[in-house]
Amino acid sequence: MRDRLVAACLALAACNFAPAYERPTLPVAGQFEGAAQAGGLAAVDRGWRTMFGDARLQRLIELALANNRDLRIAALNIEVARAQYRIERSALAPAISGVGAATIAGNEDGVAPAASGLSSYRVGLGASYELDLFGRVRNLKDAALEAYLATVEARRAAHLALVGQVVTEYLRQRAFEEQYELAQRTEALVGEGLELTRRLFAAGQRSELDAQTAEAQLYAARAEISRLDRQRVQSRNVLATLIGQAVPTELPAAQPLDAQAIIADLPAGVPSEVLLRRPDVLAAEHTLRAANANIGVARAAFFPSISLTAFAGVASATLGNLFSGGLAWSVSPSLSVPLFNYGRDRATLDVAKLRKLIEVARYEQAIQGAFREVADALVARATLEAQLAAQTSRAEAEQKRFRLSELRYKGGIESYQTVLLAQQDLYATQQQLIELRLLRLTNLAGLYVALGGGWRDR
Repeated sequence: MRDRLVAACLALAACNFAPAYERPTLPVAGQFEGAAQAGGLAAVDRGWRTMFGDARLQRLIELALANNRDLRIAALNIEVARAQYRIERSALAPAISGVGAATIAGNEDGVAPAASGLSSYRVGLGASYELDLFGRVRNLKDAALEAYLATVEARRAAHLALVGQVVTEYLRQRAFEEQYELAQRTEALVGEGLELTRRLFAAGQRSELDAQTAEAQLYAARAEISRLDRQRVQSRNVLATLIGQAVPTELPAAQPLDAQAIIADLPAGVPSEVLLRRPDVLAAEHTLRAANANIGVARAAFFPSISLTAFAGVASATLGNLFSGGLAWSVSPSLSVPLFNYGRDRATLDVAKLRKLIEVARYEQAIQGAFREVADALVARATLEAQLAAQTSRAEAEQKRFRLSELRYKGGIESYQTVLLAQQDLYATQQQLIELRLLRLTNLAGLYVALGGGWRDR
């Protein structure tokens, strides 16, 4: 009989009414469409120091990871979740406290308290413990653990996103700098053309229209310089916000866009399961697991709860004899059986189940969003290389066209309008070439982030 009772107690202690967790099926294709296998390590296996070789960029990333306030908040959220987990885990062990109590009473006849027999004093240790027969406390602990793990992954996701933001803004800032320098060179060329046109006009070899057109072109170039100067300064301000301080003046020399040491051989032919390693997807899954555990908490509310309260110490009917007596102890079990609460427990369970369905949808949403980011980046990578090559050839052709038109203008064969059009086309082509280089590099950085790399290097 005793063995059966022990076995029954052990069986009750092992009860857990949380549903068995099953990872939802991936709501995306098993392979990225049109992706071809390439050599090299997967993005998730590369740290940002390996991926981005620009020493100036690496220093900016270091400053951002050390000073960025968003990342600091994410780290503090981890500490909050860790403390909450410790709170829930502590309920698995008895709570012990010091106890001191006094009861002083009399009766209606005015008998002194000591003579009434109703007074008592006690000092000792008290303990309270809930027998977790149906897994309520364990599921609360599991839910808190999953919430903690979700914050850990959220911090990694914030780390990853911050690296991507710093890389993107740094590349944008470099593009603005190159466009600004290009505009300055163009202004110098336009200024030389204006001086030549004025001399020819003074000699009666060119019209006043040519001179006014050249002068207007000079002012247009100066306006463009002002616009690009504003953009590069604003971009530097964004970088300062990301790194949490003013951009240091003593940094390694910056590399031009066409010489950026960014690894481009990220493997494309990888299954979509790689998305499950992204920190934001892992965070969504931990949140889903926490919702699953909360169903067990809600189900346990339908069953009795048993609590034990114990005391060990000294007790006496008089204060003077409190420490002269022997040891006193007591154990007080209590049973609470839910009978009627107007459907509150049922509603709580329904809420827990609905919240799990919400987290399933959010988990699937996170995977679908990650899949789209990778797929879009792969499509862009496949076309940007060809577009960049064509734009480079076009810029070379426009450069030759401008030189020829300038020579023909100086020889009196072409009008200034021909030179002006060639110069405008050359400038626009060169600006677009810089923008395409920026787009290609930011696409590589975006693909790297989308595949879940970036947070391994500290």
